[in-house]
Amino acid sequence: REGRVELLIGPAAGGWSPEHETLSRARNVLAISVSDTGIGIPPDKQQIIFEAFQQADGSTSRKYGGTGLGLAISREIARLLGGEIRLISAPGAGSTFTMYLPQVYAPQKLARKPASLPAEAQALPATAVEAAPEPFVEATSVADEVGDDRDKIQTGDRVMLIVDNDEGFSRILLDLAREKGFKGLVTSSGAAAPALAREYKPDAITLDIRLPDISGYRVLDRMKNDPAMRHIPVYIISTDEEGASCLQMGAMGVLAKPIKTKEALDQAFDKIKTFVDHSNRQLLFVAPQSAERQAVLDLVASDDTETTVTESVDEALELLRRRRFDCVVLQPVALDEGILKFAEQAGAMWPDATVPVVIYSPRELPPELDVQLKRLMQGMVVKRVASPAELLDRTSLHLHRPVAKMPEPHRIMLDDLHPNSAVLANKKVLVVDDDIRNIFAITSVLERHQMAIESAETGRAAIEILQSTPDIDIVLMDIMMPEMDGLDTMRAIRRLPQFKNLPIVAVTAKAMKGDREKCIEAGAWDYLSKPIDSEQMMRVLRAWLCR
Repeated sequence: REGRVELLIGPAAGGWSPEHETLSRARNVLAISVSDTGIGIPPDKQQIIFEAFQQADGSTSRKYGGTGLGLAISREIARLLGGEIRLISAPGAGSTFTMYLPQVYAPQKLARKPASLPAEAQALPATAVEAAPEPFVEATSVADEVGDDRDKIQTGDRVMLIVDNDEGFSRILLDLAREKGFKGLVTSSGAAAPALAREYKPDAITLDIRLPDISGYRVLDRMKNDPAMRHIPVYIISTDEEGASCLQMGAMGVLAKPIKTKEALDQAFDKIKTFVDHSNRQLLFVAPQSAERQAVLDLVASDDTETTVTESVDEALELLRRRRFDCVVLQPVALDEGILKFAEQAGAMWPDATVPVVIYSPRELPPELDVQLKRLMQGMVVKRVASPAELLDRTSLHLHRPVAKMPEPHRIMLDDLHPNSAVLANKKVLVVDDDIRNIFAITSVLERHQMAIESAETGRAAIEILQSTPDIDIVLMDIMMPEMDGLDTMRAIRRLPQFKNLPIVAVTAKAMKGDREKCIEAGAWDYLSKPIDSEQMMRVLRAWLCR
């Protein structure tokens, strides 16, 4: 091949924009020029290539590599140093990029904006933007289907995410959410729901089980296995009759369709509003005096939980008749008739079966007691746990406690409860990327978690591997690939019936409005932005692969 790239560094007397005050006032200016004899850049592309994720050939199936971030980052670095970048280029004649910098460094403050930062600033390392206020992130994951409030949400607003397959009913729910003081987000896509929840951090979610793309069970499972969103209360509103399963998975309530009266819907939304408005959760702890009672109490109690302690089942039942609790913990010392009495009377007290009960007993229950409990607690939300970590996990799930706000020892305990190897070991992932360096980097992370990896460098190769390797558990799909891009590849995969329920995670450097929406519409169930955060990647994989 012929051609060259030339680097020149030296003083400059001009060449920068005349209106650039810092350079015009500087005594000495340094010019750093990079020239090449490449394909050149047409005049109509010479401005847009400095925008984040834009290139002279901006198609996802372009012939040349790169993410379209380099120039955007370089321009921002030049600005921070008080300089600028200029371009001279013509098609077929190569290009010269020149960075002009004042020889004496003049720090530049980042502009503070009330809304989101520019895309190029968001692409910088965290240390480069730490002077800016935390922006409210605009959701870019799915289209506004019914005219919801996503463009009107301000910091401090109560937000409800409505996930339902019926557009007309979604409008009714949106109106009711507004009536209760919420701003509403609406989607019919199960894949879009976790994306919207992650970006908008809603205060509550209503979820239909029967969705057009993914079962609502998978969506609920995805959210409740993600530490970043498991605390968000989810209310199931669906024709599906498996409400008890949803409550066991962590849903706060269930309302069956068809809705017979508006009062029933009002009551459900009032429960949501009351739950959201009251930051302190109500926990009833029932345990006779014992050597380990205080240690268990210290584990389940917290600053955001109001814990009522009683020693007897009779006292507990009397409290439950007078007050509403969000969760009940039973710690029996002697496995006697007290548990059966509680189960029998509590079951009659809660016909809606929405108050979860956690039985903490490191010892196995006697077989006859276990059988009687299962019979008495049919339809109730009951879970027996045998270790402190399981107790913390289960109570925090039902109390909707944010994991990020827990004390560090508790966070570590929850992390150790579901070690990466237990969830991901021996799971098979297909990594699709046209850059072998990306495949190597992702593979090196996944192998540490005992995952089996297949890789493909083209969309067509990915489809061939899926058809010949039917036990692939999940796919990481790069979007910007030559010839057959990731969007077309996902559409082709979704057209094959056997891959309808295969989790596909889009991996894309394109993070502007509309691009992630295209990923969801093409068949992705989730997405990761480049450069990939390895911890976020593992959280996403665990959330989809955990059953």
